[in-house]
Amino acid sequence: MEGNKVTIKDVARLAGTSIATVSNVLNGTGRVAEATKQKINRIIEELEFAPSTAARNLRDKRSSLIAVIVPYMETGKLMDNPFYWQLVAGIEEGARSKRLQIILVGVEPDETFSFVRERQIDGLIVIGAIQGSEIMSRIERLSIPVVFVDSYLQNDRLPHISLDDELGGYIGTKHLISLGHRNIVLLSGKLSEKGVNYYRWLGYCRALAEAGIAPREELVLQEPVSALSGYRVAGKIAAQLSEASAVFCLSDVAAIGLLKGLYDLGISVPQQLSVVGFDNSLQASYTIPALTTVHQDIAQKGQRAIKQLIQLMDGEPVEQQHIVLGVELVVRQSSASIQF
Repeated sequence: MEGNKVTIKDVARLAGTSIATVSNVLNGTGRVAEATKQKINRIIEELEFAPSTAARNLRDKRSSLIAVIVPYMETGKLMDNPFYWQLVAGIEEGARSKRLQIILVGVEPDETFSFVRERQIDGLIVIGAIQGSEIMSRIERLSIPVVFVDSYLQNDRLPHISLDDELGGYIGTKHLISLGHRNIVLLSGKLSEKGVNYYRWLGYCRALAEAGIAPREELVLQEPVSALSGYRVAGKIAAQLSEASAVFCLSDVAAIGLLKGLYDLGISVPQQLSVVGFDNSLQASYTIPALTTVHQDIAQKGQRAIKQLIQLMDGEPVEQQHIVLGVELVVRQSSASIQF
């Protein structure tokens, strides 16, 4: 068959089986004897046969495309924040076995979601949706399977994967208080009510209240989530918040930028200023000093989301509508007892 495109008929002929049997092996359907399955797979590998995705999708009326949606994107956020890439890696791991392809889409508030119809998207994983927003209403009107991640929703019937964000904010702040810090800067993204950062801020406030520390509005810095924002905040802390002895960043990417900014200003971490991050991203253990951070299993979050989405796409009941993943503190070298 050299010079010609290999077809499913060629595979069936060489295997001595019907085309339907080869199709069952390719799609993991039907009952096929193990010996026959191995023979067909061996022939497929030898011929380097690639089944026509377009033909299979036409038959199944599926595109095998799912979209990961990040609403209200700030410029450069997708590129700058490794959180999204780790999350997508977890999603891709689960999608691969089902031959699903992923597109990552950052949408603006006026997004019409016309691409869902144009590209025949089979399902959505939506990150950071806000209950009651217009974009949320448009998503619900799409009438396709949807799973939400890091979205605090009032509708309990919507499949949702989230983190115990309030506890994460609490344990990060509690750690710094245990080291003697009282003037603790919170570097967050926008504190949208019922958003992820909002609940982490609530945990920060709870830890302060337990320690008898009055919250101070000027110590809460709402900045875009990026390394550049963290870098720039270093100058602001040095100039305007010199009494601060610690900074709790609600993302590792901001904490990493802050560490570089402090280094360039000659401010020693943790001797002069302790820094704690949030996420335990892959880069956190490679900073100098290594970053103390609140750990979340980002890949697992993605894996759980794609598992739920596949169940919805296959018409199966979702085992658990709302999954809340845990957090834990990872102590490294960027935090230390306050130096008097």
